[in-house]
Amino acid sequence: MDSAEILDDYSRKLLAELQRDARASFADLGRRIGLSASATAERLRRMEDAGIIRGYSVDVDREALGLPILAMVRMTCDGPRYHPFLKFVKELPEVQECHHVTGGDAFFLQVTAASIAELERVIERLLPYGIPTTSIVLSSPVARRAFELSRSRG
Repeated sequence: MDSAEILDDYSRKLLAELQRDARASFADLGRRIGLSASATAERLRRMEDAGIIRGYSVDVDREALGLPILAMVRMTCDGPRYHPFLKFVKELPEVQECHHVTGGDAFFLQVTAASIAELERVIERLLPYGIPTTSIVLSSPVARRAFELSRSRG
């Protein structure tokens, strides 16, 4: 089924509510969007089947886990080091996200660390794969934003 067929006004409202509170019950979600609990559950199932909803997650406070350092690392990575880097970075627990990007850099990594010394060790471990350029995050005015679903796309 085409995702455009699934994403009517009710489904968009449902996605918006889930982004606010993914733990809400079908009954509560249904009340918020104007559908029964069973109709809400069926819409969720269809969106999961279509791959619109890929999963449900928990937003964990990294600082509460003892990881106060958040850094963005831009990485250059030439041809022969590309595949070894991909394998390495997938196994590096400090890397929370890794994006392959266009432009002068090849990758953009989001890295967490317990200290500056730990961040330095991570950067040193990246050196065999290319040139890392690191920026430490001071604050995040927009840390995570829900997808805007009410406006039309296209």
